[in-house]
Amino acid sequence: MVQQAWQDGPSDEDGESNSPEAGEIRGVGRRSFVVGAGLVGTGGLLGAAGAGPAAAAEGDAFGPEDFGGKRLLLVPDVVLLPEGPVKDRAVLVQGSTFRAVGPVHELTRAHPDARTVRLKGHLLMPGFVDSHHHLTQSFGKAQAFGQPSEIFKTVWEPLEHALDEESAHLSAKLAALEALRGGFTTAADAGTRAPVDVGIIAKAAEEAGLRCVLSKVVSDGKGGKEHLARFEHSRLIHPSLAIPVPEDATADVLKKTADLCAEAGAVFQVHVNEHLASVERSLKSVGRRPVSYLHHIGALNAHTLGSHATLLTPDEMRVLADTGAAVSYNPVASAWKGNAVAHALMWQAMGIRFGIGTDGTRGNGFRLIDAAESAQRLTYGMMSGDSTCGAGRQWIAHATALSADAVGLGKVTGEIAVGKAADFLLVDLRVPELTPSYDLSWELVRLADRDQITAVFTDGRLRLWHGWPTTWDGPALVRRAAEIGPKVVRRARIQRVDPDPDGTTRHARRPRT
Repeated sequence: MVQQAWQDGPSDEDGESNSPEAGEIRGVGRRSFVVGAGLVGTGGLLGAAGAGPAAAAEGDAFGPEDFGGKRLLLVPDVVLLPEGPVKDRAVLVQGSTFRAVGPVHELTRAHPDARTVRLKGHLLMPGFVDSHHHLTQSFGKAQAFGQPSEIFKTVWEPLEHALDEESAHLSAKLAALEALRGGFTTAADAGTRAPVDVGIIAKAAEEAGLRCVLSKVVSDGKGGKEHLARFEHSRLIHPSLAIPVPEDATADVLKKTADLCAEAGAVFQVHVNEHLASVERSLKSVGRRPVSYLHHIGALNAHTLGSHATLLTPDEMRVLADTGAAVSYNPVASAWKGNAVAHALMWQAMGIRFGIGTDGTRGNGFRLIDAAESAQRLTYGMMSGDSTCGAGRQWIAHATALSADAVGLGKVTGEIAVGKAADFLLVDLRVPELTPSYDLSWELVRLADRDQITAVFTDGRLRLWHGWPTTWDGPALVRRAAEIGPKVVRRARIQRVDPDPDGTTRHARRPRT
């Protein structure tokens, strides 16, 4: 069966999407992926020729110059569709969107005028969607390692406050480049405290080619409406509003911000129930836990995106499910500086919408989904004898289509489907780690990595080729960040607590740079 948005006209504007709506997309995580699709190696998808470096080099019959046409018929060995990895499928990209998906012979016959690009040995899959990021924290990196849980007060706030326009732009563009290198085509930025206009972050994301759900912090209740209308002509920037934690704003501001986002169809981002200290502060100040408090004042709805949510009671989980609010499961953040791992398996069972986010930890989509599955297995699956823990298919879905839904872009991106933005990756399957292949969805979660990403596309445009930008100087950006980043850290006067090997703790000190 061919999915197609139009018959004859070449317009990039016509046609309605046949892709599922957000409510239908939420079922992706429970669909059965095709076991055995994408077999690589002798007797598999590529046959004997698929093994060895010589064969791999010989199969590289395409390059960046092949993706310049306005109508591209892409023919990979495997396409990762909502129902799973499928062979013998082609994808028509016209302008910025997917215009048709179907059997190779049908699409080649139906579109003889399209430029056909055969992608031997490759998987075409949707780009990862990072449901929680902080683009202006990229200069911090290891400054946060080994620190007590609430590092936003001692590391991130001082760091962001030390940024100026040049360094904020550089930090955001560096983070965007890292994200793209790791296969993320979209990231939801939760709002910066840097004393700069957020247009600087938008410019950095657009220059890098990263789709961005860009928040403005509105704890004072000002500027929200203007921000939501500001980027209406941008193809990559999707405005959002944020209040870092509920205690940062009055109940009236929280409610009005949530309502404003709901009216505009944007997401309201807020950190909730992340650390024991934050939960206890909320209980002492307003008599309720953060999620319960947001619900009590009417600030929890289908446009709310709560980040972390690692410490939820059963009642709070039920409130999230009932209101349709989304949350971001950030497994690496829990491992590095958290008090707990969110019970994502329970969220799935209860119908709570959730995406998977990095929290700025590391921009690597494959390692993120590996961490997402592993964290659930270690904290919940092993105790209950659950050997599946959602299987590979669930974690891929929650890092792509369901993450897109969580950040308010379910109708825009996250899957290879007609009418969706052409945000996708070309992943080389001709590697020892995936040979032989028996269940590609599981293998992508546990064995794949970003060094297999040949190309990254957003909005139909090639952005990265083998990890580096095709239209701007990535290495020059890295060199500049290596020069400027340490200066910002020194200016920030970050305070670290460093335990000695004997278990004693030296008092807070400034970092070495």
